[in-house]
This record gives sequence, C-alpha cells and structure tokens, in this order.
Amino acid sequence: MRAVYDKEVAAVYESWYETAEGQRADALEKAALEKLLEGFPSAESVLEVGCGTGHFTRWLCNAGWTAMGLDLSAPMLRQAQALNGVPLVQGDAYRLPFGDGAFDVTALVTTLEFLDRPRAALSEAARVGRYGIVLGVLNRCSILGLRRRVSGLFRDTIYDSARFYSLGALQELLRIVGQEAARVVWRTTLYPPWWQRLLPRRAVHLPWGGFIAIALYDASELETQR
Repeated sequence: MRAVYDKEVAAVYESWYETAEGQRADALEKAALEKLLEGFPSAESVLEVGCGTGHFTRWLCNAGWTAMGLDLSAPMLRQAQALNGVPLVQGDAYRLPFGDGAFDVTALVTTLEFLDRPRAALSEAARVGRYGIVLGVLNRCSILGLRRRVSGLFRDTIYDSARFYSLGALQELLRIVGQEAARVVWRTTLYPPWWQRLLPRRAVHLPWGGFIAIALYDASELETQR
C-alpha cells in the first residue's frame, strides 16, 4: 500500500494511460466493465471505491452514470481533483461513509488487490450498492499477472504489495458476500496481443485473461432483468 499512497506515484499515475500499452489496456478493460454494467438496467448511480486519480470515475460520468469516487489517499485525490470533473470523497473501503443502499452499484477497479481485508471491503461495497458490485481485478492465472509479480522481484513497482486473485477466488469471495439468490457473472480480457487477434474484439469467457471483470447482481436486480 505504501507505493499507492506515494505522492510521486500519484503525479505520474495517469501518464501510463497515454502509452500504447496503457491505451490498449484501458479500452479493453472499459469494454469488459461496460458489458457487466449493462446488467444493471435500473441503476443510475455508482460509487467507485479506490478511485485513485479518478480515471474510471471520469469514464463512468462521461458514460452517463451519476458517479462518485472514493479513496483513502490524499495525494491520489488531489491529482483526481486537478484532473477535475467528478465528485470525490476521502474515505476508507472498510468503513464507507454512506448509508445502506446509498448508490445503485459499487465498483472497485484494480483496488481489491491492494486491500488487506478483501471480504470486509466487499461486504461494505454490498451494503452501499443496492443492486450489486462490479470488480475489475488483475488475474493471477494469466501471463500479465505473472509479469506483474516477476517485475516486483527486480524493481520497485506499485504491485509490490498487491495480492493477485484467480477467477475462482473472486467467485468464492462474491458468493460469500452475496445473498443466496444473487448471481455472479464474469468475463476476462487483456490476453497477449498475438492471442487477442484470434479472439472476438470483446471480453470472453476464458479464465486466463489478464483482467477479470466480474459482477455480483443482487436478487432484486435479477428480477428486473427478467
């Protein structure tokens, strides 16, 4: 967590999205998340927990959502504020400063990896998001996940303190948090470029993509979808 809170990291965090790799990843990740968000037809508002510099919060706002970003890091929030355009609040993922069902959906995008108590954070996300949760998580069982872990052996990166998840581990976490009637839906993206060319230009149901987009749909929202 130390590197994520570092003001030097906050100042340059957005620059990665300007690289060729960053632009490709950004487009694919957003496409995967957008598909899951379409599964909440009644939803209008979303809280992004661990918003960092507000990159995905701004995207959600531009996509028509009433979105708010929350982060514990003051340097990250200052950078997000400098980039402007979204409501922001400083807060703890384990104690969200909102009432039950204050938002329609709670989103955590590349946030769960940096939380010591993922189950507690997801329970809070479920409490605040009346219709469910959307997660974007780096896949432990992928070439990208292996690259991120190996890079930390040779140099300091923001992933030094990250905990990577497999698809199965995420499904289990969400099923523990969700009600019995809730449904978990997933897809993955960010395959190696040479492999991605063989796949449809969208997220697919193969468990080895570098980025897992996974959603917990509350039972009440499932009724709306029928």
